[in-house]
Amino acid sequence: MEKELEKIKNKLQSYPHSHIEKISLSQGLDLYFFKTKTETALMQHPPLRHVIEINYCHSGRIGWKMGNGNQIHLGPGDFSLHTLDTCAKSALCFPTGEYEGLTLCIDLQELTEHPPELLSETGICGEMLYEKFCKNGAFASFAGNEQTDAIFSAFYGQPENLKLAYQKIKSLELLLYLSKLERNQKNQLTEYQSEQIETVRAIHEYLMQNIGQRITIVALSKQYLINPTTLKEVFKSVYGTSIAAHIKEHRMELAANLLLETDLSIAAVGQQVGYESQSRFTSAFKAYFQTLPKEYRKNHPK
Repeated sequence: MEKELEKIKNKLQSYPHSHIEKISLSQGLDLYFFKTKTETALMQHPPLRHVIEINYCHSGRIGWKMGNGNQIHLGPGDFSLHTLDTCAKSALCFPTGEYEGLTLCIDLQELTEHPPELLSETGICGEMLYEKFCKNGAFASFAGNEQTDAIFSAFYGQPENLKLAYQKIKSLELLLYLSKLERNQKNQLTEYQSEQIETVRAIHEYLMQNIGQRITIVALSKQYLINPTTLKEVFKSVYGTSIAAHIKEHRMELAANLLLETDLSIAAVGQQVGYESQSRFTSAFKAYFQTLPKEYRKNHPK
């Protein structure tokens, strides 16, 4: 497992603005912390059925295009399990342009033959994990909850002298949690067809290019031949927020840049980002940044 995972690590490290840190927890159990500021990454590695990858999204978003043509996305707090044969030639995407998370790689043979002492009498083994979550190329993905938040959050922010101890303990706690986790429609994330994902990405690009226009969901659904409800659901799955909230965030970020980088009036900046009324723009800007546009410009001199 070591050689193949090292190849994957080196591949990811080659992408601009990406960083990976590896920690060996025990024989057959490796932890990776991953940060990137990119939108896509192509992964190619041998199809390793005996290695399970557990991914946890700490911030940003990450998505996979799976063998059946569907796509799944993780947002903050979500996690997934699959073997390295499921993602052997997968395309990763990071819809928000950045991602931070961790990956726990487990050699199933090692887990079965040399289980950690605390797991030796629990029945937790490689075959159990494979049968429960990854059989027949399955990709299991789950929404985070209070229990998983407590487990995964402890991988971060620990004092330097306690980091490794916490990482080892929380890795075992995660395996204990997975052994009793019941898969159902309520806790599993929804897979969407690739065609729906690509349509939503095209809509996103169109909205970004026309950030100053007011475009309704009804108009988008007619233009791109997609059901309005499906559009809203898939958009939130990919980008993590509603269309309205996502567009407002980009409008406010653009407005802030225009205030700092141009001499446009407040009213003109508002019009550039889709607000015909200066008062409405001022109210929206203050609600987002907790300060008036003119004060923002004054407090951030060129």
